[in-house]
Amino acid sequence: MFLFGLQSQVIFGQLRAVTTKTGYNYWLQIPEISNKNEKLPVIIFLHGRSLSGNDLNRVKRYGVLRAIERGKDLQAIVIAPQTSNGWNPDKVIDVLDQVLAEQPADKNRVYVCGMSMGAYGTLDVAGKYPNRIAAAVAICGGGSAQYACNLTQVPVWIQHGSADRAVPASESKKIYRAIKDCNQDADATLTIIPGGTHGSVERLFHGGEIYEFMFRHHKES
Repeated sequence: MFLFGLQSQVIFGQLRAVTTKTGYNYWLQIPEISNKNEKLPVIIFLHGRSLSGNDLNRVKRYGVLRAIERGKDLQAIVIAPQTSNGWNPDKVIDVLDQVLAEQPADKNRVYVCGMSMGAYGTLDVAGKYPNRIAAAVAICGGGSAQYACNLTQVPVWIQHGSADRAVPASESKKIYRAIKDCNQDADATLTIIPGGTHGSVERLFHGGEIYEFMFRHHKES
């Protein structure tokens, strides 16, 4: 992957855009920390279809970056790529590998979360690369059955609004059942939010529960 910009420089407490010749362009947020030698957890946020395209500013309209903009304090490196046509797990991992190579990131504490199309992408990334992802949160989306058994290796929290008319809650129920069919003891949780619509569940990114869930988990060294 070829990148433009000062990728070798760590700039704490700043959001910056990274443009690539191949692969996804992405936002990179590194928090202000007192110990510059500290290895930080990594949160990958995957947006939904409405934010697709070639204008990276669209990615800040909702989700993790929007929560940070509104005051959410996350002691984690946040990667927020943009796609123009669905999520390719391989390209997401390419971005992750670039950040791991050049930033103070902890490879054993990598988390992925997303909403709508980004929820499908989240479970595809965690499902194709279960050895790379410590935990995943998928909101108002679904998943690919081909990855269900791999997803038994990753703690997953699937959430969906009961009143979602864009993506029915049955999509989340379907992938949850597929995971449990592979292993009934899999660390997978399904939460159906009463009255939640496709848009209203975005509030989950502004609370603390999904981050507390992710940060509880880490891969073995």
